[in-house]
Amino acid sequence: MDFLTWKLFPVLTLLASVALFLHFRDSSKISWDDGCSLLKRSRYWIKSDQIVTPGGIVAGAVEVKDGLIVSVVEAEDWTGSPNRAEVIDFGEAVVMPGLIDAHAHLDDPGRADWEGFPSGTKAAAAGGITTLIDMPLNSDPSTTSVETLAMKVEAAKNNIYVNVGFWGGLVPENAHNLTALEALLEAGVLGLKSFMCPSGIDDFPMTTAAHIKAGVSVLAKYRRPLLVHAEIEQRSDGYPEVDDEDARSYSTYLKTRPASWEEAAIRELLSVGVDTVVGGAAEGAHIHVVHLADATSSLDLIKEAKRLGHSITVETCPHYLAFSAEEIKDGDTRFKCAPPIRDAENREKLWEALMEGNMDMLSSDHSPTLPELKRLNDGNFLRAWGGISSLQFVLPVTWTYGRSRGVTFKQLASWWSEKPAKLAGLPLKGAIASGRHADILVWDPSAEFDLDDRHPVHLKHPSISAYMGKRLAGKVIATFVRGNLVYRDGKHAPAACGTQILA
Repeated sequence: MDFLTWKLFPVLTLLASVALFLHFRDSSKISWDDGCSLLKRSRYWIKSDQIVTPGGIVAGAVEVKDGLIVSVVEAEDWTGSPNRAEVIDFGEAVVMPGLIDAHAHLDDPGRADWEGFPSGTKAAAAGGITTLIDMPLNSDPSTTSVETLAMKVEAAKNNIYVNVGFWGGLVPENAHNLTALEALLEAGVLGLKSFMCPSGIDDFPMTTAAHIKAGVSVLAKYRRPLLVHAEIEQRSDGYPEVDDEDARSYSTYLKTRPASWEEAAIRELLSVGVDTVVGGAAEGAHIHVVHLADATSSLDLIKEAKRLGHSITVETCPHYLAFSAEEIKDGDTRFKCAPPIRDAENREKLWEALMEGNMDMLSSDHSPTLPELKRLNDGNFLRAWGGISSLQFVLPVTWTYGRSRGVTFKQLASWWSEKPAKLAGLPLKGAIASGRHADILVWDPSAEFDLDDRHPVHLKHPSISAYMGKRLAGKVIATFVRGNLVYRDGKHAPAACGTQILA
């Protein structure tokens, strides 16, 4: 650096800082004019008689400015909008924090013909989901390294309508490689996911308790969670030999994955979970059991682990709460998933656990594929791809099957917003409160609709969804993502301006 440049360096730095400030100031303005939002304002008020806040349900207005919630004013203190800011009055519609789906497979890159970021996040926006965390498998390649995470990030660029974060994969190849795991976490994955049984994806093999123990010890340093598919195979001979007619029976498939698989996996998992207690070898790590289907012995083990101080949470999914094994017709492979949908008695116990607080949260486990892989033509449950396609429908499904059981708006916000935000380490999301991100859902709980060919569905392959043909209650009216009105009354914003979330 020559003398003149050295003398001018502070001035140049100041000018660069001003230019950078102006760039970001201007870019925030540009976002309101480039198709990111159906509302051409960066400051406005959302008014409703039913706003779901951490303190309860209030009538009033939510002030939004530059993507943040500035204030929440109750009706008795509301004197009208200052500074001529626009007021959007939603009347008696429910205003609550946008849903956070912490378990979704969008299959991008590599299998965008199964779903993909554009269609998946459009469906999310139409369903009131403002943030989703994409699973590391079903894309090709799976997200198990810094390089494959970079491919995921690139695939999402300019292709997402809502906020999207990413889980990384814990697999045998990286489990004992401290450098590789730390690099993946440093690159921004929000936590790790592993399978205790074959995943069905070649580059995402199952992990043992030893692999999980190694992963948890690394996660403790970063205070991020390990999400676990908790089933352990208890046979080695594959699917039993049955004729084509038996393979069309859901009961045949159900017998191949009994509840004992879940129980065995969770029992083994808790031998590692003991390290997460205060003072334990992996204090700071957290274990999250995904899509629990068994509401008997498996849930009892998790409840006992919590009592003993393990850092552990558990989720279930709407399909386990909506359906029962007895209702599934022969050959209707839309209902195949793993763990399987169990009987009606088990379903009621899942609802009891959820209502009593023994089940922490809900997620979609949206797992789409190509229609031909669901084998809808021959209805073979043993050979069909497993996964329920549900992303756009999770709010009305939860409400439809939960309202008769006394589900409240505050519980919905807890299961679908507050708890998932905590799991994923997103402190600025999950609540309507001052200083939080303006990720907001507006919906009408009284509106009913038939999920048929006339209903706009934004998933790439609606025909494979188990919810098609159902009558549901709870219509999404509007979805705001970081202040952008990305969806309203059936219409999406023209541009995909969702934010990628990296830790």
